[in-house]
Amino acid sequence: MTDMTIRYAEVLRPLREAYDSRAAWREGLTKEPWKVAERQAFRDRLAAGARLLEIGAGTGQDSAWFQREGFGVVAADLSPAMVEHCRAKGIEAHVMDFLRLDFPTDSFDAVFAMNCLLHVPNQDLPAVLAAIRAILRPGGLFFVGVYGGTESAEGPISGDEHEPPRFFSFRTDEQLLGFAAASFDVVDFHPVDVGRGHRFQSLTLRRPERDERR
Repeated sequence: MTDMTIRYAEVLRPLREAYDSRAAWREGLTKEPWKVAERQAFRDRLAAGARLLEIGAGTGQDSAWFQREGFGVVAADLSPAMVEHCRAKGIEAHVMDFLRLDFPTDSFDAVFAMNCLLHVPNQDLPAVLAAIRAILRPGGLFFVGVYGGTESAEGPISGDEHEPPRFFSFRTDEQLLGFAAASFDVVDFHPVDVGRGHRFQSLTLRRPERDERR
């Protein structure tokens, strides 16, 4: 990976192509136990019947689980092929990217984002977080899960099995928390060693009850 300057609009088309082409493969994946544990921990923070948006929903495995748990679920992904898998599971799903979340202000009690905001360049992450904040109700919870922690670097990774290769932004803990704290209150942050040299950053955020920006 090499450091580079790139904007979100530039990565959308190759990301969409990469995930469209691998949608069927991703549908067959089994969720790792540590991801199940992170998902359960976030679920346990939510009020019964909360309305939840999953962004970067992929084929909707997590959305379907939250729906079975009794939450009102909406899914969004930039890949039309992924969205079709979501809809086949009976999930309300929309083709949207992170800067075009076409929902009314204060629409959701919670937002779940597992391994998707790592595709947003640092230059555009504040705008993406602001867009997510806007659709969360005051007091609403936001789960962010990404890989990173040891270095800050942006660009494609070597050996990516997706074609075209995907853009990634890896951030240090301090960098990620700095971005988050500019828009949200930090409820919880912890790293997870997921093996094979990978380090996962788990972050639960809350939109402040008293929002001075409104």
